[in-house]
Amino acid sequence: MLERLNESLEYIERQLDQDVDVAEVARIAATSEYHLRRMFSALAGMPLSEYVRRRRLTVAGGEVLAGRESLLDIAVRYGYGSGEAFARAFRALHGVGPGEARRTGAALVSQARLTFRLTVEGSSSMRYRVVDKPDFSVVGLKTRVPLVHSGPNQAIIDFVRGIAPATLEGLEKLSDQEPHGVVAICDDLDPSRAEGTELDYYQGVITSAAAPDGTTVLPVPAGTWAVFTTSGPAPQAIQELWRDVFTQWFPSNPYRSRPGPEILRTRMSPDKTEADAELWLPVEREQG
Repeated sequence: MLERLNESLEYIERQLDQDVDVAEVARIAATSEYHLRRMFSALAGMPLSEYVRRRRLTVAGGEVLAGRESLLDIAVRYGYGSGEAFARAFRALHGVGPGEARRTGAALVSQARLTFRLTVEGSSSMRYRVVDKPDFSVVGLKTRVPLVHSGPNQAIIDFVRGIAPATLEGLEKLSDQEPHGVVAICDDLDPSRAEGTELDYYQGVITSAAAPDGTTVLPVPAGTWAVFTTSGPAPQAIQELWRDVFTQWFPSNPYRSRPGPEILRTRMSPDKTEADAELWLPVEREQG
Protein backbone atom coordinates (compact mmCIF):
# COMPACT_ATOMS: atom_id res chain seq x y z
CA MET A 1 0.00 0.00 0.00
CA LEU A 2 2.72 2.51 0.95
CA GLU A 3 4.70 1.73 -2.23
CA ARG A 4 1.62 2.53 -4.29
CA LEU A 5 1.00 5.72 -2.33
CA ASN A 6 4.56 6.81 -3.09
CA GLU A 7 3.95 6.13 -6.79
CA SER A 8 0.90 8.38 -6.57
CA LEU A 9 3.07 11.11 -5.04
CA GLU A 10 5.37 10.90 -8.07
CA TYR A 11 2.33 11.40 -10.30
CA ILE A 12 1.36 14.51 -8.30
CA GLU A 13 4.84 15.97 -8.78
CA ARG A 14 4.57 15.51 -12.55
CA GLN A 15 1.16 17.22 -12.58
CA LEU A 16 1.86 20.29 -10.45
CA ASP A 17 1.55 22.58 -13.48
CA GLN A 18 -1.53 20.69 -14.72
CA ASP A 19 -4.75 19.34 -13.23
CA VAL A 20 -4.21 16.74 -10.52
CA ASP A 21 -6.91 14.13 -11.10
CA VAL A 22 -7.67 12.60 -7.69
CA ALA A 23 -9.35 9.63 -9.37
CA GLU A 24 -6.08 8.93 -11.21
CA VAL A 25 -4.11 9.33 -7.97
CA ALA A 26 -6.40 6.73 -6.38
CA ARG A 27 -6.01 4.41 -9.39
CA ILE A 28 -2.21 4.55 -9.08
CA ALA A 29 -2.51 3.86 -5.34
CA ALA A 30 -4.81 0.91 -6.21
CA THR A 31 -7.54 1.99 -3.84
CA SER A 32 -10.74 4.03 -3.77
CA GLU A 33 -10.73 7.83 -3.86
CA TYR A 34 -12.53 7.83 -0.49
CA HIS A 35 -9.91 5.65 1.19
CA LEU A 36 -7.05 7.53 -0.49
CA ARG A 37 -8.21 10.80 1.07
CA ARG A 38 -8.55 9.14 4.49
CA MET A 39 -5.15 7.47 4.32
CA PHE A 40 -3.35 10.53 2.99
CA SER A 41 -4.75 12.82 5.67
CA ALA A 42 -3.81 10.37 8.43
CA LEU A 43 -0.29 9.74 7.13
CA ALA A 44 0.58 13.27 6.00
CA GLY A 45 -1.20 15.25 8.70
CA MET A 46 -2.92 17.38 6.06
CA PRO A 47 -5.59 16.85 3.39
CA LEU A 48 -4.46 15.76 -0.09
CA SER A 49 -5.77 19.02 -1.60
CA GLU A 50 -3.71 21.07 0.88
CA TYR A 51 -0.55 19.12 0.05
CA VAL A 52 -1.05 19.72 -3.67
CA ARG A 53 -1.65 23.43 -3.05
CA ARG A 54 1.45 23.79 -0.89
CA ARG A 55 3.66 21.88 -3.34
CA ARG A 56 2.42 24.00 -6.26
CA LEU A 57 3.13 27.23 -4.41
CA THR A 58 6.53 25.93 -3.31
CA VAL A 59 7.57 25.18 -6.90
CA ALA A 60 5.96 28.41 -8.13
CA GLY A 61 7.89 30.30 -5.43
CA GLY A 62 11.18 29.09 -6.86
CA GLU A 63 10.15 30.30 -10.31
CA VAL A 64 9.07 33.68 -8.91
CA LEU A 65 12.52 34.17 -7.40
CA ALA A 66 14.26 32.96 -10.57
CA GLY A 67 12.69 35.87 -12.46
CA ARG A 68 12.72 34.23 -15.90
CA GLU A 69 8.94 34.53 -16.49
CA SER A 70 6.31 37.14 -15.74
CA LEU A 71 4.26 36.68 -12.58
CA LEU A 72 1.10 36.34 -14.66
CA ASP A 73 2.61 33.53 -16.77
CA ILE A 74 3.57 31.67 -13.59
CA ALA A 75 0.11 32.24 -12.12
CA VAL A 76 -1.66 30.86 -15.19
CA ARG A 77 0.66 27.85 -15.50
CA TYR A 78 -0.08 26.80 -11.93
CA GLY A 79 -3.83 27.02 -12.33
CA TYR A 80 -4.70 30.50 -11.08
CA GLY A 81 -7.22 32.47 -13.13
CA SER A 82 -5.69 35.86 -12.37
CA GLY A 83 -2.61 37.48 -10.92
CA GLU A 84 -4.69 38.63 -7.95
CA ALA A 85 -5.79 35.08 -7.10
CA PHE A 86 -2.21 33.87 -7.36
CA ALA A 87 -0.96 36.72 -5.18
CA ARG A 88 -3.52 35.92 -2.45
CA ALA A 89 -2.62 32.22 -2.42
CA PHE A 90 1.10 33.01 -2.55
CA ARG A 91 0.86 35.41 0.38
CA ALA A 92 -1.23 32.94 2.41
CA LEU A 93 1.58 30.38 2.26
CA HIS A 94 4.73 32.48 2.06
CA GLY A 95 3.69 35.54 4.07
CA VAL A 96 4.74 37.88 1.27
CA GLY A 97 3.33 38.68 -2.17
CA PRO A 98 5.06 37.38 -5.32
CA GLY A 99 6.01 40.85 -6.52
CA GLU A 100 7.67 41.77 -3.25
CA ALA A 101 9.35 38.37 -3.05
CA ARG A 102 10.87 38.89 -6.50
CA ARG A 103 12.03 42.45 -5.72
CA THR A 104 13.58 41.64 -2.34
CA GLY A 105 14.60 37.98 -2.74
CA ALA A 106 12.57 37.18 0.39
CA ALA A 107 12.89 33.83 2.14
CA LEU A 108 9.90 31.66 1.21
CA VAL A 109 8.14 28.74 2.86
CA SER A 110 8.89 25.32 1.37
CA GLN A 111 6.60 22.29 1.47
CA ALA A 112 8.95 19.31 1.14
CA ARG A 113 8.03 16.37 -1.07
CA LEU A 114 6.52 13.59 0.99
CA THR A 115 7.60 9.98 1.07
CA PHE A 116 5.64 7.48 3.14
CA ARG A 117 7.44 4.79 5.15
CA LEU A 118 6.08 2.20 7.56
CA THR A 119 8.03 1.90 10.81
CA VAL A 120 7.49 -1.49 12.44
CA GLU A 121 8.25 -1.39 16.15
CA GLY A 122 6.52 -4.56 17.31
CA SER A 123 6.12 -3.21 20.81
CA SER A 124 2.34 -3.54 20.86
CA SER A 125 -0.43 -5.34 19.01
CA MET A 126 -3.73 -3.87 17.90
CA ARG A 127 -6.89 -5.55 19.10
CA TYR A 128 -9.48 -5.79 16.35
CA ARG A 129 -12.15 -7.97 14.78
CA VAL A 130 -14.03 -7.79 11.48
CA VAL A 131 -17.84 -8.00 11.61
CA ASP A 132 -20.40 -8.42 8.83
CA LYS A 133 -23.45 -6.57 10.13
CA PRO A 134 -26.95 -6.41 8.60
CA ASP A 135 -28.63 -3.04 8.13
CA PHE A 136 -29.48 -1.17 11.32
CA SER A 137 -30.66 2.19 12.60
CA VAL A 138 -29.09 4.78 14.85
CA VAL A 139 -31.63 6.57 17.04
CA GLY A 140 -30.54 9.57 19.03
CA LEU A 141 -29.88 13.29 19.26
CA LYS A 142 -27.98 15.05 16.48
CA THR A 143 -25.94 18.22 16.04
CA ARG A 144 -23.41 19.69 13.60
CA VAL A 145 -19.88 20.20 14.97
CA PRO A 146 -16.38 21.09 13.67
CA LEU A 147 -13.76 18.38 13.27
CA VAL A 148 -10.97 18.51 15.87
CA HIS A 149 -7.96 16.22 15.35
CA SER A 150 -6.19 16.71 18.68
CA GLY A 151 -7.46 17.58 22.14
CA PRO A 152 -11.04 17.96 23.39
CA ASN A 153 -13.80 18.95 20.98
CA GLN A 154 -15.60 21.67 22.94
CA ALA A 155 -18.65 21.69 20.65
CA ILE A 156 -19.23 17.98 21.35
CA ILE A 157 -18.60 18.46 25.08
CA ASP A 158 -21.16 21.26 25.24
CA PHE A 159 -23.71 19.27 23.23
CA VAL A 160 -23.42 16.17 25.43
CA ARG A 161 -23.57 18.23 28.62
CA GLY A 162 -26.82 19.75 27.41
CA ILE A 163 -28.55 16.37 27.16
CA ALA A 164 -30.63 15.52 30.23
CA PRO A 165 -29.47 12.32 32.01
CA ALA A 166 -33.04 10.98 31.85
CA THR A 167 -32.96 11.31 28.05
CA LEU A 168 -29.76 9.26 27.81
CA GLU A 169 -31.17 6.66 30.19
CA GLY A 170 -34.26 6.35 28.02
CA LEU A 171 -32.14 5.93 24.91
CA GLU A 172 -29.92 3.31 26.55
CA LYS A 173 -32.98 1.13 27.24
CA LEU A 174 -33.59 0.97 23.48
CA SER A 175 -30.15 -0.48 22.71
CA ASP A 176 -30.63 -4.05 21.49
CA GLN A 177 -27.54 -4.87 19.36
CA GLU A 178 -23.82 -4.23 19.02
CA PRO A 179 -22.29 -1.87 19.82
CA HIS A 180 -24.39 -1.81 22.99
CA GLY A 181 -25.27 1.23 25.06
CA VAL A 182 -25.16 4.92 24.21
CA VAL A 183 -22.58 5.56 21.49
CA ALA A 184 -21.10 8.54 19.64
CA ILE A 185 -21.61 8.54 15.88
CA CYS A 186 -19.85 10.75 13.32
CA ASP A 187 -21.35 10.95 9.83
CA ASP A 188 -21.31 13.13 6.71
CA LEU A 189 -17.70 14.22 7.16
CA ASP A 190 -16.02 16.42 4.58
CA PRO A 191 -13.90 14.21 2.27
CA SER A 192 -10.82 16.30 3.03
CA ARG A 193 -10.99 15.60 6.78
CA ALA A 194 -9.50 19.06 7.26
CA GLU A 195 -9.42 20.56 10.75
CA GLY A 196 -12.49 22.73 11.29
CA THR A 197 -14.66 21.15 8.59
CA GLU A 198 -18.06 20.06 9.87
CA LEU A 199 -19.71 16.70 10.53
CA ASP A 200 -22.96 15.29 11.89
CA TYR A 201 -22.55 14.11 15.48
CA TYR A 202 -25.04 11.85 17.25
CA GLN A 203 -25.45 10.63 20.79
CA GLY A 204 -27.60 7.59 20.26
CA VAL A 205 -28.08 3.85 20.26
CA ILE A 206 -28.13 1.02 17.73
CA THR A 207 -31.67 -0.32 17.88
CA SER A 208 -34.56 -1.93 16.06
CA ALA A 209 -37.07 -0.07 18.28
CA ALA A 210 -39.23 2.85 17.16
CA ALA A 211 -37.67 6.28 17.58
CA PRO A 212 -39.04 8.36 20.48
CA ASP A 213 -40.33 11.87 19.81
CA GLY A 214 -37.59 14.45 19.51
CA THR A 215 -34.93 12.02 18.26
CA THR A 216 -33.34 11.57 14.83
CA VAL A 217 -33.03 8.30 12.91
CA LEU A 218 -29.96 7.45 10.80
CA PRO A 219 -30.52 4.32 8.67
CA VAL A 220 -27.30 2.39 8.01
CA PRO A 221 -27.12 -0.24 5.24
CA ALA A 222 -25.62 -3.69 5.71
CA GLY A 223 -21.86 -3.95 5.42
CA THR A 224 -18.53 -4.95 6.90
CA TRP A 225 -17.07 -3.23 9.95
CA ALA A 226 -13.62 -3.31 11.53
CA VAL A 227 -13.90 -3.07 15.32
CA PHE A 228 -10.93 -1.80 17.36
CA THR A 229 -10.57 -1.62 21.14
CA THR A 230 -8.29 0.39 23.40
CA SER A 231 -7.87 1.50 27.02
CA GLY A 232 -5.98 4.44 28.46
CA PRO A 233 -6.00 8.15 29.32
CA ALA A 234 -8.87 10.15 27.83
CA PRO A 235 -9.00 11.56 25.22
CA GLN A 236 -5.41 10.72 24.17
CA ALA A 237 -5.92 6.94 23.97
CA ILE A 238 -8.91 7.34 21.66
CA GLN A 239 -7.20 9.86 19.38
CA GLU A 240 -4.10 7.65 19.22
CA LEU A 241 -6.31 4.70 18.28
CA TRP A 242 -7.68 6.67 15.29
CA ARG A 243 -4.11 7.48 14.26
CA ASP A 244 -2.86 3.90 14.62
CA VAL A 245 -5.76 2.45 12.64
CA PHE A 246 -4.80 4.51 9.58
CA THR A 247 -1.02 4.51 9.95
CA GLN A 248 -0.59 0.87 11.01
CA TRP A 249 -3.66 -1.31 10.51
CA PHE A 250 -4.86 -0.28 7.05
CA PRO A 251 -1.37 -0.42 5.42
CA SER A 252 -0.93 -3.95 6.82
CA ASN A 253 -4.36 -5.45 6.07
CA PRO A 254 -6.39 -6.13 2.88
CA TYR A 255 -9.14 -3.63 3.75
CA ARG A 256 -9.94 -0.04 2.91
CA SER A 257 -12.37 2.42 4.47
CA ARG A 258 -15.72 3.02 2.79
CA PRO A 259 -18.37 5.74 3.24
CA GLY A 260 -20.53 5.36 6.32
CA PRO A 261 -20.89 6.46 9.92
CA GLU A 262 -18.04 5.96 12.37
CA ILE A 263 -19.15 4.71 15.77
CA LEU A 264 -17.37 5.05 19.10
CA ARG A 265 -18.47 3.32 22.29
CA THR A 266 -16.72 4.79 25.34
CA ARG A 267 -16.87 3.87 29.01
CA MET A 268 -15.16 6.36 31.34
CA SER A 269 -13.56 5.72 34.73
CA PRO A 270 -15.31 7.32 37.76
CA ASP A 271 -12.85 10.25 37.73
CA LYS A 272 -13.23 10.66 33.93
CA THR A 273 -9.46 10.39 33.32
CA GLU A 274 -9.37 6.87 31.78
CA ALA A 275 -11.44 5.33 29.00
CA ASP A 276 -12.26 1.91 27.58
CA ALA A 277 -13.22 2.44 23.95
CA GLU A 278 -14.51 0.42 21.01
CA LEU A 279 -14.27 1.98 17.54
CA TRP A 280 -16.41 0.70 14.65
CA LEU A 281 -15.29 1.75 11.15
CA PRO A 282 -17.04 0.80 7.88
CA VAL A 283 -14.61 -1.13 5.65
CA GLU A 284 -14.48 -3.25 2.52
CA ARG A 285 -11.89 -5.66 1.16
CA GLU A 286 -9.36 -4.21 -1.26
CA GLN A 287 -9.95 -5.28 -4.85
CA GLY A 288 -7.42 -7.51 -6.53
